[in-house]
Amino acid sequence: MLILVLWDIDRTLLYTGDIDRRVYRELFEEVVGRPAEQLPARGTGVTMPLAVRELLRVNSVEPTQIEGLAHKIISRMPDQLGSHRGDLVRTGKVMPGAAAALAAVHQKPEFVPTVVTGNLQGSAEIKLQALGLDKHLDLAIGGYASDNSHRPALVRVAQQRAGIRYGCDFTRETTVIIGDSLEDVRTGQEGGARVIAVASGTTPRHELTAAGAHHVIPDLTDTALLIELIGQADASG
Repeated sequence: MLILVLWDIDRTLLYTGDIDRRVYRELFEEVVGRPAEQLPARGTGVTMPLAVRELLRVNSVEPTQIEGLAHKIISRMPDQLGSHRGDLVRTGKVMPGAAAALAAVHQKPEFVPTVVTGNLQGSAEIKLQALGLDKHLDLAIGGYASDNSHRPALVRVAQQRAGIRYGCDFTRETTVIIGDSLEDVRTGQEGGARVIAVASGTTPRHELTAAGAHHVIPDLTDTALLIELIGQADASG
């Protein structure tokens, strides 16, 4: 039996500091023509397309203009992030235990590791490649905000892509999300996956537990425990 392992990226595998917020700020000013006074909240796990629309709304953009301007900003985000690749390499951080955890999951033949993320696909690839975390992930079968701005829908996107590649039907019982935010927990509950929450982001352990995560771990440093928990993904839940 194969288990689909869906990794969250930001604050689970890596941390890029204020670079995403810099991209929002730069593109807002470029597209709207004035500086943004407010930026999206940090560490929420909300998809980038929804964050862009909220960025426009809280900065008093005319409601009739939001969709058109959002499309312009979203289409430019990966390239704008790519212009900061040097900063990502210099200042980006791999979360504790992430590199070893990725390698360990990749080495298990029964695990199929990819991502489910609020990042656009281009942005996700840039971040992972900049910090050397892409080699243990099959990024072609992931679920990205460029597929759907509703994050729970991305679970099925990844399940279908992986199912085609591996010739099997991935279900809630054979899919697990590893992530740090309440959005990751909600994505699993609504989208059809078990959730291993990692208290490495801005959400405390007790909130992840209360939200319904199947397991909560402090970080990714205990590789043996992580592998054991992923292997329980076929349990009813």
